[in-house]
Amino acid sequence: MEIDHDRLFKTLLRTFFKEFIELFFPEVAEALDFEHVAFLSEEVVTDLTGARKGESTCSSRRG
Repeated sequence: MEIDHDRLFKTLLRTFFKEFIELFFPEVAEALDFEHVAFLSEEVVTDLTGARKGESTCSSRRG
């Protein structure tokens, strides 16, 4: 049975996003309004070292 680690990680991050930010980035957490954070299904990203474009399947934006 193959485990979808990527999906599990994204689920954990979405579920505990506020706690994650508070634990690892307390200064950032103070500046964020967590009531207006919305997760996007995809985001286009650029590889700055190789200038390749691709898609990430998990990201967030402020709503």
